[in-house]
Amino acid sequence: MDHTVIIAGGGPVGLTLAAELRLAGVDVAIIEQRADQTLTGSRAGGLHPRTLELFAQRGIADRFTAEGSEHSVIPIPGATQDISSLPTRFPYWLGIWQNRIEQILADWAQELGVIFHRTRTVTDFTEDADCVTLSLEGGAQMRARYLVGCDGGRSLVRKCAGIDFPGWDATASFLIAEADYHDEPEWGIRYAAKGINGLGKLEDGKRLRCVLTEAEFKAGREPDIRDLKDALITAYGTDFGVHNVTWLSRFTDATRQAAHYRKGRVLLAGDAAHVHSPAGGQGLNIGVQDAMNLGWKLAQVVHGTSPDSLLDSYHRERHPVGARALSATMALNALHRGDPQTDALRTMMGEMSAFDDVKHWYAARMSGLDVRYDLGEGHALLGRRMPDIELATATGTTTVSALLYAAKPVLVSFTDSNFGDLTCWSDRVRTIHARYSGSWELPVIGTVTAPGAVLIRPDGYVAWTDHDTQKPLQSALATWC
Repeated sequence: MDHTVIIAGGGPVGLTLAAELRLAGVDVAIIEQRADQTLTGSRAGGLHPRTLELFAQRGIADRFTAEGSEHSVIPIPGATQDISSLPTRFPYWLGIWQNRIEQILADWAQELGVIFHRTRTVTDFTEDADCVTLSLEGGAQMRARYLVGCDGGRSLVRKCAGIDFPGWDATASFLIAEADYHDEPEWGIRYAAKGINGLGKLEDGKRLRCVLTEAEFKAGREPDIRDLKDALITAYGTDFGVHNVTWLSRFTDATRQAAHYRKGRVLLAGDAAHVHSPAGGQGLNIGVQDAMNLGWKLAQVVHGTSPDSLLDSYHRERHPVGARALSATMALNALHRGDPQTDALRTMMGEMSAFDDVKHWYAARMSGLDVRYDLGEGHALLGRRMPDIELATATGTTTVSALLYAAKPVLVSFTDSNFGDLTCWSDRVRTIHARYSGSWELPVIGTVTAPGAVLIRPDGYVAWTDHDTQKPLQSALATWC
């Protein structure tokens, strides 16, 4: 094998997955067509609370928060919403452009020893019982035990694997651009018949970034400055003298999801597995969360500590999350229309958001804080993210996120419970005895009963508690560790 795992695509999802695999000691390489991490345009604009929690579990959240801007008041259809009371260490949306997110992740991946094959593109591959053989542009070949497609919505990996991509065709097209301007616009958002129009300043305060709904659906050819000016005139009656366009792209509201996230030795993550409009900032965030779910599982299978069947849980857990994201973006697209009926609906939703329960439900839903994997019946924590509480241990105070820096499972006991002989798990599972006297609060759910012990997976989700009598600890360890 040239590498144990090859990842096609070096965007945020591919970089996160590669770093996760390297933390587990896996030989992993990224194939990326760009010569470096440079992006044209600022692209995605921020990180959700759950994504920041996941980065905190690897000790790198401060790299993003040091450069981003915290926004505890966020826009929702018809109103704004204060999310500062969410039960998380990150009760805010972090404004930071994708070009910086990618560079931070690339630096982390390089520190961990991820190998990059740049200016190369996968053109095809074949799979047999032992490996995947990739054909690269120019005629070269590479072999790996597993291939992961993190190569975007037009994923060649998905197409070559023959994985169906069902969903809904586009009904509207949109332009996104960054440019200089002569005339000062009226900044902010307005609603048109088919969708949203928005104008905002870039960091330097001298250039604009716009998102525009095109009056007529367009697809196929790349947009030009004439398309941009036409869309501005239609929406605002003027093109504001835009010039020096440094980024111009077209996207649609096409909504599709891969029927399977895994087919043999080939897996999909991020936009390769699900595409939708950027409404709600879902794409980058749930893609990173895909990578965090897959990384440790693939590493354990590669090392032989878990059977191949563990990889099936990746699709089982993340496909429903992707489906919910698609549903949310379609709902937001509908709410962005400017007809009188939608205006009335948006106003009603704005009034509903004044209630704390509704506010917390919406924020948790859009950020991934409310995700629950179906791990069976049991304690309210089972299958949910472990709160990042502060723990008192024999060696001092620590946090749950700090216990997960090494991306290994952790068994935390809050009592003097005897778990029996765990010697055979000592190289795979870290056992901690700790004290915590505070409340246990989950988004949407509220306060829950304190567990006596929890088994936390490397991705921060609870795989077992001592309340779960139907599944003993040894069974949970065998399943996940």
